[in-house]
Amino acid sequence: MQIFTVDAFTDSSFRGNPAAVCLLDAPMADAWMQSLAAEMRHSETAFLLPGEDGGPRSLRWFTPAVEVALCGHATLATAHVLYSTGAASGALEFSTKSGILSVTRDGATGLITMDFPAKVLERADPPRGLVEALGVEPVWVGKNVWDYLVEVEHEDQVRAVSPDFVTLETVDARGVIVTARSAGEGPDYVSRFFAPKVGVPEDPVTGSAHCALGPYWTARLGREALTGYQCSERGGTVRTTVRGDRVELAGHAVTVLSGELHV
Repeated sequence: MQIFTVDAFTDSSFRGNPAAVCLLDAPMADAWMQSLAAEMRHSETAFLLPGEDGGPRSLRWFTPAVEVALCGHATLATAHVLYSTGAASGALEFSTKSGILSVTRDGATGLITMDFPAKVLERADPPRGLVEALGVEPVWVGKNVWDYLVEVEHEDQVRAVSPDFVTLETVDARGVIVTARSAGEGPDYVSRFFAPKVGVPEDPVTGSAHCALGPYWTARLGREALTGYQCSERGGTVRTTVRGDRVELAGHAVTVLSGELHV
C-alpha cells in the first residue's frame, strides 16, 4: 500500500500540520488502522478506500489514540495526494462519519477548497478546570458538539498560552480553541487548538476547529470570507467562507514523504 506524509495548510515543507495518508487496497480492521496511526504519531492519519461502483471514496481519520468524526487537515492532505499523483483531477467526494464531503482544486493556484459542516457555538459557562488550565482571562466562552472556544482580548495572549495539560485533559470536550482578533495586517483572527483528551496536546493547524472559528468570526466581523492563522510553533493558514450551515475551508499542501507500507 502507498503511504504519504503531507504538510497541510501551508505552501512550505515542515510548516502547517503533517498528516499521514494511507491508500488502502481493501478494508482493514479498526485495530490495525489505530495501530498504524499510533506508529505514525501525527495528529491524524487518514485512511482512504476506493468507493464501491464508482461512488464516493471512503475516508476515515485516526489520532494516535482514537478515531475522530471530522478532520480538516488530513482531508486536505488526502485530496492533495490524489491530485498530485494524478489519481484525480476534478471535484472529489469523500464518504465520512460527518457525511459526504466535497473537495475542489483551483488549477491555477493549487488552492484546495473543502465543503464542511458548520459547528456553531453557543455561549457556555467555562467548565471546572478550563480557565485554570489555560491561565487566561476569557472575553467569551462557547461550546459546540465537540469543543470549547475561549476568546481572549489580544493576539499576544493566544501566542503565550502554555496550558496545564493534566488539568485540561479533565475538561469534557474533544478539544479547546483559544482565539483572538488579529492585531496586525494579514489574517483576520488567530487561534490555537489543544486536545490532550484525544492524544493531541497541541494540534499545529486544525481544519475542524475552523468549522467553529469561521462562523464565530464571521458573526463578529461581518464578512463571510475570512483568513485565520493558527499560531502554533509550525503555523498555518486556513481561509474560511461561511455559506449557511456549511463552511468552506481552503488551503495549500505539500508532500514531504511518499513510500510503500509493508504489511
